[in-house]
Amino acid sequence: MVCGARRGPSYVCMQDDHGLEKKEREGLLIVGLGNPEADYADTRHNLGFACVRELARRLGVSVDKKRWQSRVGRAESRGVWLVMPQTYMNLSGQAVAKALKDMHLTPQQTWVVYDELDLPLCRMRIRRGGSGAGHNGVLSLITSLGTDDFVRFRVGIGKPSRKGSQSGVHYVLGRFTKAEAERLPNVINGVADALELALDAGVERAMDRFNRPNALGCEELP
Repeated sequence: MVCGARRGPSYVCMQDDHGLEKKEREGLLIVGLGNPEADYADTRHNLGFACVRELARRLGVSVDKKRWQSRVGRAESRGVWLVMPQTYMNLSGQAVAKALKDMHLTPQQTWVVYDELDLPLCRMRIRRGGSGAGHNGVLSLITSLGTDDFVRFRVGIGKPSRKGSQSGVHYVLGRFTKAEAERLPNVINGVADALELALDAGVERAMDRFNRPNALGCEELP
């Protein structure tokens, strides 16, 4: 185990490249990706916001303070900042970079929750690192942070039912269908469960439990 010196409010203590020791989990930025303004509130692209809001509710935190071009909240008992960038999706990385710099945290101490076209609704995949896979918010993070080495909670929203029926942009900025909306509470609660488990027991434990079909407690749509 290699432990770093104290820097500001955080204290980094890493066991290996994949696990997070308790001390590192005490200095974390949990970021939900989405777009500001009421017009985007219920769109597929704002699912990251919805999941982080649910985690905030469970932690008894209000995510209303304005800081770092974001809406933020602080879970003092956990040593965790909850952040929802208000820059619009394609500039999310700028807000997150400001927060990390100000709090003396690293990209490795960042968890990002966002919608994923390449996974069906009711499926989630947690991973560390990787490409942006065309997601403008994640691409912005990689560019602004200079690394892809942060944890992703990729929450499936599925793809348009037929090729040519809807562009990717219009699909992610669209609202959930009735059948999808009926599943949303399970999805949001399941993602919040995964985040809580990762906080309590580490990201690897959350991966083991939630990187599988049916882990979110709802049936995937075809």
